[in-house]
Amino acid sequence: MSFVERMYLPAIFKGMFITFMHIFKKKPTINYPEKKRPFSPVFRGLHVLNRDAEGRENCTACGLCAVACPAEAITMEAAERKAGEENLYREEKYAAKYEINMLRCIFCGLCEEACPKDAIYLSETFAPSDYQRKQFIYSKDELLIPHPVNEPEAYKKALGNRAKKETVN
Repeated sequence: MSFVERMYLPAIFKGMFITFMHIFKKKPTINYPEKKRPFSPVFRGLHVLNRDAEGRENCTACGLCAVACPAEAITMEAAERKAGEENLYREEKYAAKYEINMLRCIFCGLCEEACPKDAIYLSETFAPSDYQRKQFIYSKDELLIPHPVNEPEAYKKALGNRAKKETVN
């Protein structure tokens, strides 16, 4: 090794040159609240229980989503529809209790694929953070999409890009 190589000067200058070149590259960091990163079209976020155009729940409590879930994150209890509840539920049987434990969920989408009534889908919304574990168990009230007749703006916002796909098909 020569005297210059033993002082590591070429290696130091090479490292400084590489560091200097990174100044001119595009930064991968995004300032989150001001800018939002575009997601992949196959992004799977929070679960949503769907309604039909009249606002009735699509879920018939068949339990296929709970059976398909490899993490066993979905629990449900079925109930029979009573007289006068035709405007709330499409079928005679409905989910009286429907819960998803988001701490167990692996966001695989198998529940969405297993549902024959298109009652559940994974939206383009992040799972929010919290300090208590019980806040991550979402009940039916938290999972239901807003009523399309009473709250049309909130309904379209909750559908997200899914609304655009349904109008194209």
